Amino acid sequence: MTLRNCIATALAMLMLSATALAADTSKTKPTFDPQLAAELGADEYGMHKYVMALLKAGPNRDQDQATAAELQRAHMANIQRLAEEGVLVLAGPFLDGGELRGIYIFDVDSVEEARKLTETDPAVKAGRLVMELHPWYGSAAVKKINQLHGIIAKQAP
Repeated sequence: MTLRNCIATALAMLMLSATALAADTSKTKPTFDPQLAAELGADEYGMHKYVMALLKAGPNRDQDQATAAELQRAHMANIQRLAEEGVLVLAGPFLDGGELRGIYIFDVDSVEEARKLTETDPAVKAGRLVMELHPWYGSAAVKKINQLHGIIAKQAP
């Protein structure tokens, strides 16, 4: 799968998720909620600026199994911390085992701010992962994913 296809797939999944989050179960057209729009930092189109990180396999992936497992545990703890701080609104791996390992979507003002956050990741520090950062414009409803995920997840990853 090419990088362009991976990004297109990820963006399609995000838009479907945002659409599902915003859907009104009564089948009537949702009523604009100015309070929610303001809370989410939505513009007049219901959109918001984010920074997307593409997590790629890094140059240092030759750790022994125990070290790799510990780096993964620390990586997941860092994801949880960033989500709890409200700066990471979406994260997840790609499942094809390719060079592109996963994505983050940060609710920050700049690529530089996102870069500083990615540098806190133990897997990045170890060179097991590298991040490619891009400004991204998507639905402000994406910010509700972590809240909804907490409701539907029986256990943490």
